[in-house]
Parts: sequence; C-alpha cells; structure tokens
Amino acid sequence: MVTFLIALCALIVGYLVYGKIVDTFFAPTDHPTPAVVHNDGVDYIPLPTWKVFLIQLLNIAGLGPIFGALGGALWGPSVYLWIVFGTIFAGGVHDYLSGMISLREDGKSISEVVGHHMGPVMLLIMRIFSVVLLVLVGTVFMTGPAGLLAKLTGFAVTYVLPCVLLYYFLATLLPIDTLIARFYPLFGLCLIVMALGIMGGMLFGVGGHTMPEMELANLHPKGDAMPIWPLMFITVACGAVSGFHSTQSPIMARCLRDERLGRPVFYGAMVAEGIIALIWATAGITFYDGTGGLAKAMAAGGAGSVVYDICVGFLGGSGIGGYIGATLAMLGVIACPITSGDTAFRSARLTLADWIGLDQKTAAKRLTLAVPLLAIGGILSQMDFNIIWRYFSWSNQTLAMIVLWTGAVYLYRTKKGSNAYLIPAIPATFMAAVTFTYILQAPEGFKLPTDITYPAGFVFAAVCVILFLRATIMKKNA
Repeated sequence: MVTFLIALCALIVGYLVYGKIVDTFFAPTDHPTPAVVHNDGVDYIPLPTWKVFLIQLLNIAGLGPIFGALGGALWGPSVYLWIVFGTIFAGGVHDYLSGMISLREDGKSISEVVGHHMGPVMLLIMRIFSVVLLVLVGTVFMTGPAGLLAKLTGFAVTYVLPCVLLYYFLATLLPIDTLIARFYPLFGLCLIVMALGIMGGMLFGVGGHTMPEMELANLHPKGDAMPIWPLMFITVACGAVSGFHSTQSPIMARCLRDERLGRPVFYGAMVAEGIIALIWATAGITFYDGTGGLAKAMAAGGAGSVVYDICVGFLGGSGIGGYIGATLAMLGVIACPITSGDTAFRSARLTLADWIGLDQKTAAKRLTLAVPLLAIGGILSQMDFNIIWRYFSWSNQTLAMIVLWTGAVYLYRTKKGSNAYLIPAIPATFMAAVTFTYILQAPEGFKLPTDITYPAGFVFAAVCVILFLRATIMKKNA
C-alpha cells in the first residue's frame, strides 16, 4: 500500500512541478487559437475547457492504461517505476508538445507537424504510418469493448460488434459537438467512478487482498524468458507514453480557446491516464495475489475477463448497490476504449484530409473518407485481438519516439539559447533504444537473442542522437 501511495503522489507532484517547467519553457502566448480563427462548426469549434480536458482524457485513455497495465503487471511492482517516470518525463512531455505545436500550426495533424520540422521524406512516412496506426487503434478499441459489453450483457460478440461499429461511424462523421462533446461527460463520470472505486476497494482491503510493495526483481511467471527490458516498456504502452496520443492531441488543439490551457489539457490528461494505469497494474497483482495468479487468469479468460472479475471482486459486494457499483466500473472500462476508438477513426479521416487537401465541411466529403476507413476496421476486427495488439504496441511506441524527436527539433529552433530541447530529446533517446531492441527481439519481429538486440538498441539510440545533432547544433556551427 505504501508503494502505491508514493507512486500516486509522485504522479500528482510531477504534474505540478515538471509540468510547470515544460509549460514555462514552451511559453504559451495570447495569440488567437485555431478554434477561434478557423471555426467551421465541424472540427474547429471552441469548447469549454472542462469538456476539452475530458474529451482529451477519454480520447487517449483507451485499453492501454487498463489492458496494457495488466499486461505490464505480470513483471511485478517494478512496473510502477515505468508508469510514474514514463508518464512524467516522456508521456506528459510527448502529449503536451504534440498538442501545443499543433495548436501553433493551425491544428494540423501530427503527420503534417512532423513533416514540417523533419522534412518531406519523414512527412510521407508519417502520413502512411499514422493512418495505419490509427486504423489498428480503431480496430483494437472496437473488438475490446465489444467483448466487454458482451460479457456484461450476455449477448454474443457478433451481435455487439456491429453496434460499436455504427457508433464509430457516426462519431467519425458528425461534428465534434454532436456526439463526442455531448456524451463524453457521462462516459467521464463512469471512468472516474471506476478508477476511484477500484482504488478504494484495494486501499480498504475488500476481499482480504494485500497490496504489493515495490521490488525491482523480474516476477514474470516465465522468468528470464520474458526480460523486463524491453518487453515491459512496450507492453504498458499508453499507461506511460503513447504515440497514439499525438494523433489525438491535434483534435483538441482545434477546440482550445487559449494556449495557456495546454498544460492542464494535454499534460494533465496524460497524468490522469498514468494514475488509471497505476490503479489497474496494482489491482491485477493485488486481486490475484501475485503475478502467477494474474498470469493464469489472463491465459484462461483474457484481459476482458480479468477486468470483469476485478470490478465485481472489488465493487460487487452484495445487493443492488454492489451490482450498480460493479456495472458502473465496467462501463468506465468500456468507455475508455470506445472513446478512443471513435476518435482514432476521426483522426484518421482528418489525417487523410490534410494529406490530400480535401475540405471536410460537407458531409459528402467526410463520407468519402469515413466509409472506407470504417470498412477496413470492420474487416480487421475479425483477426486475433492479441496479434493486432502486439503490432499496435510497437508501432505506437515508435510513433512516440518520432514525435519526441520532432519536439526536440522544434524547441531547438524556436527557443534559441536554451536547453529546452533536452526535455523531449532525453526520453526520445530512451524510446529509440526500447523500440529498436523490441522489434529485433520480439516474436512478431526478428526473434534475435538478447546479446544482439541489447547492443543494437543502444547503437540505434546513439545514431538517432547523432542525426539530431547534425540536423541542429552541428548544422548551426557549420
């Protein structure tokens, strides 16, 4: 319990202290925002700050901080360190910079932002990479909640999935204030009840379970066959740092009324997601009394079944009150992926529109992009969820690495005479080593031994640093 509370406090202090440092270096201005300048009644719409924050939180808090955190918990309480430090120094920085740079550049999609600062080759790569990732995200966050809804209602997944797909279609097509801004407050309530309820159940010892304390050992049931580096860092995904978030931040950059709101909206939402991930990682180990029990439950029924059991176990209790509590918790879990999946397809539509220069004011033009995107997602939803999730996780973290390097280039060019570029450059270097090591080592990658992958990962990170220096500091001094 002590370790959990310290980690929770560290996340809050990280927002108050390091979030303020990042915001100070970026230096928000009084310039009119894209929402005010380009108000089109569809995607560029000034919204109240509380709605923007809630939408941003629900956009980014998909299955990652729940399923990913449960997967990361298989390595034991050492996952706390990555959730805390990853959220503060990598995820929060990544989300803030992607949102604020987009805000400064007319709310452009992240692929256009990266291309502007990293060159035409990277622009093409990012356009393709972003659309592929967003479709994968939309698919993952379509099948996941469909399975959870089926578990909750008793209907077969084949009946639930078309309903989720129909909602995604409407959320992708309609103006942002028609569905998303109207119903997200209700989803947000469920999400908050879920997080606080599960945390309260653990802290008060419901069910006689004991919360684990910190230890750095690898407690994965498969032992050395599943090394912490780099597998845990990829598995946790959205609970610490996520490239997917950079595709969502521009959506809210088109709705902010003031640049000074960037810190609570972008950095703050990431810290809130880190708290959600911390709660679920702890709940997984606590409820099943260790990583062994959690691994057996995951193997037997999958992450969706584990989520259901934890909700019922910590909030079910007895009587109607317990049933309502457990149902609200499950709805909170379901809201996370649904409210990320719908905006994933929406972001894919906007990315394609920015790519080909297609105006999105009319419904007919939005349909031109929305229909094929949702059709592809529907086809992919028939694939094995675990396969899609593994490829999503790696591509997700790779995108985060690219966006962090973009933030470093941006800060170097715009904040002359300061070391502000180090804020994103350091986590970008770390993520370069993580992602390259993983793809060389993972089953879905090249399956190479660690005596090759570890040094190769560090070499790749060093190459990235050299390329960054050549493009900035060395170029200036030449």
